[in-house]
This record gives sequence, C-alpha cells and structure tokens, in this order.
Amino acid sequence: MIAGEYRHALDEKGRLMVPARIREAIAGSTIVLTRGIDRCLWLFPIEEWQAVSTRLVGATSLFQEQARMLQRRFLAPAQEIEIDRSGRIAISSALRDYAGLHKDCVVLGITKYVEVWDEQTYRSYEMETEDLYKEAAEMIGGEIRL
Repeated sequence: MIAGEYRHALDEKGRLMVPARIREAIAGSTIVLTRGIDRCLWLFPIEEWQAVSTRLVGATSLFQEQARMLQRRFLAPAQEIEIDRSGRIAISSALRDYAGLHKDCVVLGITKYVEVWDEQTYRSYEMETEDLYKEAAEMIGGEIRL
C-alpha cells in the first residue's frame, strides 16, 4: 500500500525525491507520471498505470468528445520515468508547468497512486475544500463501518 504525506523540494534540474516508503511500495524503478485533476501530478506504479489506462480506453469511445478530452489530458501527457539510484525522478518542464511546481512540493501516497502538488497550491486546496471535506466524510463515512 502506498501511503503518507511528505514534503520535498525540487532540485535545480527539476528532480524530485520519491520518499523511501513510497519507493518501497512500488515494484521496480519505473513509474508513470501524468497530469492529475486539481492541478497536481499523478504518479502510478507501472502495473497500476496499465490497469487504469486500459480501463479508461475500454470504457470510452474515440467517437465521444468527452472520451477524447480525457484521453488527451490524462493519457497523452503520461511519461514513463525511472527512479534514479538516489531515489529521484526527473519531472519534465511541461508537467512542472501544468502543476505549477516551483520548489517546495507535497507528495501524497493514496493507496494505489501518488499525487505531487506545489506546496502553496496544496495548502490553498485544503483551505478551499475544508467544508466539502466535512460533507464528504459525513456522507461517505456513514457507509463505512469501523
């Protein structure tokens, strides 16, 4: 399971340290990085990426406008990236620009994938969605029995 919240800084070459606990949860050293929703990046272990991308393509038609849009924004910018020996990934300038990554980043492990956020953008997102978070917890939490 991929989990945890971490803070790391991009280096001068646009590389980001992948936290050790996340690296341990990922089989191999190849990951897929793509645009996420909410102006963050999504990082997938290769097996999970294959499953997600296959499900998306299988569930949509090239003849549907919304399907093409999803494929262009989610599948097309995806890049296979190697985690180097130091545990870093090189994030392309296009993906850094999309997510507004400048220096300080938040890395979130979310069970099957990872989100990479600009730290300021993530703080703003948390503040803006606090009420929605409470509503979602109330609604979804009622379905979960602990």
